[in-house]
Amino acid sequence: KKSEQELKDEEMELFTKYYMDWKGGKKSDSVSYANIPRFYYRLPAEDEVLLQKLREESRAVFLQRKSRELLDNEELQNLWFLLDKHQTSPMIGEEAMINYENFLKVGEKAGPKCKQFFTAKIFAKLLHNDPYGRISIMQFFNYVMRKG
Repeated sequence: KKSEQELKDEEMELFTKYYMDWKGGKKSDSVSYANIPRFYYRLPAEDEVLLQKLREESRAVFLQRKSRELLDNEELQNLWFLLDKHQTSPMIGEEAMINYENFLKVGEKAGPKCKQFFTAKIFAKLLHNDPYGRISIMQFFNYVMRKG
């Protein structure tokens, strides 16, 4: 049998162990915190010239890359031409429509920059109450102009 003091010591030891685990005292046990990516970096101070230059350069490279992803005027005209060529009849009033099959054909011909817009998700997002399961060419083109 253990004495009363030994039981109290053991209880205190267990309490301390569990409390430290709960509080986060043992960093090695808590691996999940190491997997969370850092999302905030402080802005460089005025005297940190090298860090400021690095920040400016990385921003410029990012903006150049985003700019290359945008569709230029010629690519937009080509996209409109392809959409108009593959429209699916009948028209609803003045509005030209396109079905999913032709939508995919245009996606194949439109080029690599346009590929991101020719997905089932975007087609479904623009699909409304058309009895033939088509989307408006004008709505799709406006979507591309806004997002691209």
